[in-house]
Amino acid sequence: MTHSKNNGTRPGTTESVADILERELDPVIYDWMTLVEKREDLMSIALSYEDRTGHLSALLREVIERLRLDTGTQAPISVAASHHGDLRRKQGYTVAMVVEESRLLQVCLFTTLHKNTSRIEYSKLLLDVVTIADEVDAQLKQQMLRYMAANAVFTQVQH
Repeated sequence: MTHSKNNGTRPGTTESVADILERELDPVIYDWMTLVEKREDLMSIALSYEDRTGHLSALLREVIERLRLDTGTQAPISVAASHHGDLRRKQGYTVAMVVEESRLLQVCLFTTLHKNTSRIEYSKLLLDVVTIADEVDAQLKQQMLRYMAANAVFTQVQH
């Protein structure tokens, strides 16, 4: 008898995108870190694994929550993204570096969905992909707003 690896789901079982991402949270973070480690610009800032990835769990949970909202429901502004924007500025990141991290997060999320194609509820897949992209981009916007606001305050203090 052969055993197939199915990560705790029954063969033929479909899952929502939110459920898949929730189940794959730690692998997404690990995959993201693997991509980050290949980027010289991002690695030029010396951080521990926790300092580099500590924000991801909260950001990903907000993506998952957004996927579970009823269609048309206004998503709340990301508190985790605000904190992340402040943190990355203090850590010496440039705007381009924060944008690159966000891009890599989307790559990891969509790659995770691709790896789980045999389990995905296809009827909602495209809408969920749009929701993921919209939420990650909204988080990036919030990060940049906080980054720039903190930068403006820092610049005023300098003068």
